[in-house]
Amino acid sequence: MIEPVALKDFFITFFSSALIILAGASYALLYAWSKVNPNSRIKIAAYFSYAVLVISVGVLSSAANFSGYWLIVTILMIIGYFFAPIGIWHLCVKTHHNEEAAITINKRRSNE
Repeated sequence: MIEPVALKDFFITFFSSALIILAGASYALLYAWSKVNPNSRIKIAAYFSYAVLVISVGVLSSAANFSGYWLIVTILMIIGYFFAPIGIWHLCVKTHHNEEAAITINKRRSNE
């Protein structure tokens, strides 16, 4: 029977897991910041953070002996996490666009 995480891989698992959290958060924050403040350097930093996330997940998958079903789940998570900040950004833009349109209509009605 294979141990899920060998004792010699404990620190690799711990630090790669922590790096996944930090890289994922920095990817989402930098992506949103690049949309608010259009700057190509910020967007490149966001994609660099995503690359760090992918590498960390690869290290964690190797250290934790992921295979079969868990490896597929891991790959789906990586793909999904790339598109999650993009989708959330578009959702926020559409939501606030409707609010701005409603405010504009209310201002027109109050002026009439």
